[in-house]
Amino acid sequence: MKITRVECVPVSMPLKKPLKLPNVTITCLNTLVVRIYADNGLVGVAESGDTSSWYRGESQASMTAMISDIFAPRILLGEDPCNIEKIVGMMDQLARDNNQAKALVDCALHDLKGKALGRPVYDLLGGRTRESVPLGWVLSAGDPEKVAEAAVQVREAGFSAFKLKVGRHTFDNDVATAREVRKALGPDAMITLDANGSWNYEQALKTVRRLDQYNLAFMEQPLAHQYRDSMSKLRERVNTPIYADEGAQELGDLREIAERRSADGVILKIQKVGGLLKAQRFLAACRIYDIPVFCSTLIGGGIESGPSTHLMVSDHWACQFMSESMGPLAVHSVFNSDEIPAGEDLAIGGQRFAQGRAYPSEGPGFGFEVDEKLLNKIITPGAAHRVVQA
Repeated sequence: MKITRVECVPVSMPLKKPLKLPNVTITCLNTLVVRIYADNGLVGVAESGDTSSWYRGESQASMTAMISDIFAPRILLGEDPCNIEKIVGMMDQLARDNNQAKALVDCALHDLKGKALGRPVYDLLGGRTRESVPLGWVLSAGDPEKVAEAAVQVREAGFSAFKLKVGRHTFDNDVATAREVRKALGPDAMITLDANGSWNYEQALKTVRRLDQYNLAFMEQPLAHQYRDSMSKLRERVNTPIYADEGAQELGDLREIAERRSADGVILKIQKVGGLLKAQRFLAACRIYDIPVFCSTLIGGGIESGPSTHLMVSDHWACQFMSESMGPLAVHSVFNSDEIPAGEDLAIGGQRFAQGRAYPSEGPGFGFEVDEKLLNKIITPGAAHRVVQA
């Protein structure tokens, strides 16, 4: 089996409800669909999730260029798609970072390999360790009372963790939101806050100390990713556990976190670390250092969220923790897969979301088909749709 063609399709997905983050309010996801074709007619598919240039520094255009100009002609075309270890190693030699583009290639290869072997991807990752993944929900920033009302609705739908997006330099509002959500959900609910590295040390120290009384599960990336020494100092002076996201990307980051004691846990995103193969290495390193992991996502449709679900049911270390990889639920503002109207998600079939849990597809690869009609409808206007072939 050889790779004969690589296709990059930029698409734009409107969100049913805006998502307010520290640096931006997202109303539409600009994402990239990659298809890798083999000479036996099989096709592996992956989706990047939101490109979020402020988070990953990548865009539809940069990922398309990296895959079409570098990875496809110099690595992929003519290669056996089952040689994922070899391909990932070569991508790392040719590109210093670009992990979101690398993750697209990695996930499409896993999908293709699973289809070739007639097995779901979780079997390629070690086999199924649990049946489903408990999920958290990301709550948009806003009026504290309204956020608390939304949190109650989320809990009633079966979700078991609640992330509050804060950090827009409205510190009193952030603390009030934590207070109201804790009051609404009670003392045992798992509540987390995420500032996406938007605070400085003084702001973080004052605010997290005010938040300590609300018994948060953790505070995610209060400081920018490069300030590990300040994260260590902050961690020593507050009671709320500190987790690293933007500051935990490569394996070396995990070693530094463990040595400097700059975080109590880390966030794993497949796109951030460069794909499923690297995510497995990431989890193995966390196991070595005894670092808890909370799995997350960059938000995308049903294609994007499949890899996270397969990873989270297969890896023994990951199975001790939970995920907030809501995928299409966040796009369509629903709580269950069967509430997504037909013809409105790129994935037909695939993993299933029900009552606050994610269930992987048991079909070959990631187990979905692409809704071609919708794909053609939401292609990003003016963006390059590129095909590279042997």
